[in-house]
Amino acid sequence: MHKFARTLQVWLFSSRWLLAPFYFCLVASLFALLFKLVQHASHMVATLIDSNEASVILDILSLIDMTLVGSLIVLVIFSGYENFVSPVDNDQPKQWPEWMGDIDFSGLKLKLMSSIVAISAIQLLRAFMDLKNATDRDLWWSVGIHIAFVVSALLLALSDRVSDHGPAKGHGH
Repeated sequence: MHKFARTLQVWLFSSRWLLAPFYFCLVASLFALLFKLVQHASHMVATLIDSNEASVILDILSLIDMTLVGSLIVLVIFSGYENFVSPVDNDQPKQWPEWMGDIDFSGLKLKLMSSIVAISAIQLLRAFMDLKNATDRDLWWSVGIHIAFVVSALLLALSDRVSDHGPAKGHGH
């Protein structure tokens, strides 16, 4: 039975490499997002002279939104790969972001939730700036979803804080 358990452990441990294609697809999604960003920026520049201030602000919020989504994807790629697949060799540490190699799964969850809250806030701001194209029902749903994200982020941060300072920490539990 020991040999079976060992074989199963090796097989399960090796299965983490099945995540690598997921991260590759996330890299490909960055290119898709970059294409949409360039497309949006080109349209913004082409229509800038005829645009009013609110339209320009909405366009800028769209660019910020896409930038935050891109940053979120990069965060998931690097920290997820390093946490679940394999450590990233860091030959030139000055070129890597400061958080690389230091973010654990708990920190990743908090960064992800913070990014999601920021993206949600931008979407909410866009909806309020474009009231003529939004129904009351849509606005209430947007506010409700944003509040749910904020509360989830706060509860996640609180639970991480409690678990970091709990009595079981460092006692082998």
